Amino acid sequence: MPITLNENLPAYRILSDEGVMVMSPGRAATQDIRPLRIGLLNLMPKKIQTENQFARLIGATPLQIDFQLIRMSDHESRNTAADHMESFYRPFREVEATGEKFDGLVITGAPVELLPFEDVTYWDELTRVFDWTQSHVHSTFGVCWGGMAMAWHFHRLEKHALDHKAFGCFRHRNLAPASPYLRGFSDDVLVPVSRWTEIRQADVDARPALRTLLASDQCGPCLLEDPGHRALYIFNHFEYDSTTLKEEYDRDVEAGKPINVPLNYYPDDDPARAPSNRWRSHAHLLYGNWINEIYQTTEYDLSRIGEG
Repeated sequence: MPITLNENLPAYRILSDEGVMVMSPGRAATQDIRPLRIGLLNLMPKKIQTENQFARLIGATPLQIDFQLIRMSDHESRNTAADHMESFYRPFREVEATGEKFDGLVITGAPVELLPFEDVTYWDELTRVFDWTQSHVHSTFGVCWGGMAMAWHFHRLEKHALDHKAFGCFRHRNLAPASPYLRGFSDDVLVPVSRWTEIRQADVDARPALRTLLASDQCGPCLLEDPGHRALYIFNHFEYDSTTLKEEYDRDVEAGKPINVPLNYYPDDDPARAPSNRWRSHAHLLYGNWINEIYQTTEYDLSRIGEG
């Protein structure tokens, strides 16, 4: 929660410039509190695992969250029980028809990253989701392929195929320490990475509407801010559990697929040893900061979201 200071106090400007959450007395006096409505558009095959990962991070703040699960309307999940999908998920078509609005929406990755965007079977509906966020969602968080897809739709930011999988835990530089989304972040952070494609920094730099917040010398930009579309795009996986990379590695080894031991993940890069989680604290910081920024800026009246 923010600290309330007189806006004429030097500390107000100094702390604001440092990215500390500061609120003026006038703003504090008008604060109303209600549950934040956060949706998860889950495009991952293992729906329950992904739900748990994001709910753990989003639910860790002291704010009350109304967490809603959404799926593509006509895409059937083959890896999650039908009764689970029927009980807990609503198709986007239904959400769209009701006209309801959200304070925040997370759009996950999907195992289709090597396909051209337009060849994905639900691409047309997904682009409707992207456009719908501009009038019905206060802040959108696109994750991995979901972030790449959203950046392609709004900015024609290309993804490029890699000749080998970027796989492991990579050091990333904090390029915007005063950003409200990076409050409390170290100067460099470890982030799990698992992808066959990349976004290139030169392409991001050619688009002034986008701002890079986190980037790696080894695997490129990680976290982008898109203020014009009230969106963040992250191409890596703060939300991963301690064993997620291990599960992906073991799966590929068992299937006989070529795969490197995930870099900087197992102690001494030895897959016989239990992996260490060295990103959990920054994962909670990032999603907690996102939720807090939504809380500071969203409309109290949900119906007014998207009117500005």
